Amino acid sequence: MTSSTIHRVTTLDLAVRPIAWPFAEERRAEIAAHFAEKQRERPKIWNGRILLGRDAVFTDGHLAGTYFETDFASFLAWRDWGFPDPAVFNGFGMGALRASDGAFLMGEMAHHTVNGGRIYFPSGTPDLDDVRDGVLDIPGSVVREIEEETGLIPADYAAEAEWHCVVTGQAIAMMQILNLDMPGEAARTRIEANLADQAEPELSAIHLVRGMDDLTPTMPRFVTAFIAQQFASR
Repeated sequence: MTSSTIHRVTTLDLAVRPIAWPFAEERRAEIAAHFAEKQRERPKIWNGRILLGRDAVFTDGHLAGTYFETDFASFLAWRDWGFPDPAVFNGFGMGALRASDGAFLMGEMAHHTVNGGRIYFPSGTPDLDDVRDGVLDIPGSVVREIEEETGLIPADYAAEAEWHCVVTGQAIAMMQILNLDMPGEAARTRIEANLADQAEPELSAIHLVRGMDDLTPTMPRFVTAFIAQQFASR
């Protein structure tokens, strides 16, 4: 199992620059064939533009890095083929929803999504909508993903200032705890009602995590590492 390292930071400095990615350019035909196969399995996925990172540096409560634009097909091939370019990382924001009774809320991805069946906090691979004045706005990305996936808006939660950056292999999950002023079951009921109103929701179910016994193999390592740390500190 891939181990995880957790860095706690208060500032994110993530510049977006035009960088050519040799992997995507040199293996274009293979990447296209791989994506076509994935689309046959899940016809709803599309080859949009996304952002990946490189040169991540953690120093004194600070994370710096550089992001570049590429297509989703190249990202998917890079991920599925075991990260052949180790200089690149997938860095994304996650809103760790925590209810007033201490339960964390996670969503199960719907089957039509590329990560169907996986369970984790609301999140998404950064894209061009998350760029502000040449900088990747991870806090804004978290707000957007939370609203899109759950219907919750910033007035519904209090965001903590600290980021828990969980580094697992080539992934950096930048997690921000969002404290809800309602217990877990009430929060789940509210989110499920929102999902029922959506024509094609990204989430198929909401799971409450109250302790280590609630973790499952369908949760990524960066999620279980974060949860383990949180419950160990209580």
